[in-house]
Amino acid sequence: MTTPHAARRANAAGDRPRSLTRLLAPVLACVATLAAAGLAMANDDEDDSYAIGLWGDLPYSAAQATVGVPNLIADMNAQRLKFSAHDGDLKAGSGSPCNDALYAQALGYFNALMAPAMFTPGDNDWTDCDRPSNGGYNSRERLDRERQVFFSTPFSLGQRRMRQEVQAGELCLGAGGSYVPCVENRRWTVGRVTYATLNVPGSCNNLCDTAPDAAEFVARNLANIRWLRDTFRVARERGAAAVMLISQANPGWDQSDPTRAPLRDPKTLAQTDGQPDGYQDYLLALRNEVTAFRKPVAYVHGDSHYFRVDKPLLDTSGRRLENFTRVETFGNNAANGTNDVQWIKVTVDPRNREVFSYEARIVPGNRVAVPAP
Repeated sequence: MTTPHAARRANAAGDRPRSLTRLLAPVLACVATLAAAGLAMANDDEDDSYAIGLWGDLPYSAAQATVGVPNLIADMNAQRLKFSAHDGDLKAGSGSPCNDALYAQALGYFNALMAPAMFTPGDNDWTDCDRPSNGGYNSRERLDRERQVFFSTPFSLGQRRMRQEVQAGELCLGAGGSYVPCVENRRWTVGRVTYATLNVPGSCNNLCDTAPDAAEFVARNLANIRWLRDTFRVARERGAAAVMLISQANPGWDQSDPTRAPLRDPKTLAQTDGQPDGYQDYLLALRNEVTAFRKPVAYVHGDSHYFRVDKPLLDTSGRRLENFTRVETFGNNAANGTNDVQWIKVTVDPRNREVFSYEARIVPGNRVAVPAP
């Protein structure tokens, strides 16, 4: 038998949750609305346009180091960039040492950039360091040192850091002959665009010049091809609207530019000038992935110091791959001081059919031939 006192206690106990629910209902509804708005905002962000900065092959002289590059960095910092990327070569190819001071100077430049700063090594800062005029270093040791200085964490450089995916596994050959991680190979996604760096330097990809190193090349080339394929796989899985790849070398694409790149059969992608070919297998893998991906692919490189945006990649039938764009950054012209110390601003808009649009940014303080108005 339930007493009136017990009944009152039971009713009171039962009323508390119902009262609390009524009190919290408006709050819960507000939270749900905010969560939905936040999700919508996150989804909108994926399609928002943004800008990035590309540069490389700098500095090559004292004027470029002390005036040109600081001017360029200030110009990039004046923009609202999502990130910047330097596509290799921190100094001239000969006549300047590949010492730790070089890397410290470059680290200072990158960390002076307000936005996240990405970097991929170039032949002048490791492959060619074995030249006597550069100090006669062991090139593998110099690359290992760059890995310590620039790639010791999974984050980018710059005043704001961005977490990146790092290639896993000990796939590259280090100075001691043992396999080490290729930590310079990075990947990141902004909005619906996937980006990756690959350590593909000039000087035949370490197969020519003063001290060719075929064993180092073979290991790193296989790692690069794996990272290339993984990047397109990730892009497909994430529903990416486009891919941008950043490396240093101009590998050559066809027969049209013998002064700036290796001559290459555009259909087979085999080098035709009799020099060691450090790029054919990599280019074949790239072409296969670009063709299968179908969406826009931008390939950024430096090396031959000639600003251009074009479409040099053909399929096996000689047809131009419409979704592939080569972007070569400005590079050194030491004889003209700061004349070519410029950068490229890329607007990235996943809602745009082509995704990427390119603008040459001529730094006013670096103009030489025609002074700024």
